[in-house]
Amino acid sequence: MLRSLWSAASGMQAQALNIDVLSNNLANVNTTGFKRSRADFQDLLYETLRLAGSSSSESTQVPTGIQLGHGTRPAAVQKIQTQGDYKHTENELDMAIEGDGFFQILKPDGETAYSRAGSFKIDSEGRIVTSDGYLLQPEITIPSDTTQIAIGTDGTVSVVQAGQAAPSEIGTIQLARFINPAGLNAIGRNLYLETSASGGVITGVAGEEGLGTISQGFLEMSNVSVVEEMVNLITAQRAYEINSKSIQAADEMLQMANNIKR
Repeated sequence: MLRSLWSAASGMQAQALNIDVLSNNLANVNTTGFKRSRADFQDLLYETLRLAGSSSSESTQVPTGIQLGHGTRPAAVQKIQTQGDYKHTENELDMAIEGDGFFQILKPDGETAYSRAGSFKIDSEGRIVTSDGYLLQPEITIPSDTTQIAIGTDGTVSVVQAGQAAPSEIGTIQLARFINPAGLNAIGRNLYLETSASGGVITGVAGEEGLGTISQGFLEMSNVSVVEEMVNLITAQRAYEINSKSIQAADEMLQMANNIKR
């Protein structure tokens, strides 16, 4: 009977983590480039009381054994790297990646991070940066007399300067991809870091070698579906509730056993 108490307790702990994950997804439903997370679980060790296939007589075998589980535990919280919806903004520095790939962002400590959020700005020196002022890599500087910015699907950045009719090319935005993007380490601020699980970074020109293309004037929104997350939240809440009922039932059975008089 005590086994059921611990098994149900592990179920409650697992569903509490599940609700934490779902709540974070819902909190970021409007976060540009956000990828929803999914909690995966696995069952714990089993105690074998009767082994399947053991002999029940000289000529017969037990067809099925008796195994009692010890509950569940979280196995992984995985980022689901599906494409989010696009939002047309008409902002010259807003960019969305159609397909696989990440923007390369230089952190203040010199480390390169990666992001799907393409809401870029220009700093006081004319450089293209994120909302936190982190530089887009390779570094691109917009001339001060620029009147129009054009970004091609291959990442080519061209500007029209005052007094000029024809645009001039000033740089190219390169994208990065990973064999296992789900293995990237999310550090907040819409940024990811490379890990041994993600595999080495592969950089290149947008639209080539499996990389997606760049759409100017668009943003990739979160891939969170509010309806799906709400259904998952209800399911997790009911699973938490039913595990608490299992603990209550085990407690009542122990109480009855404790009240037996000789």
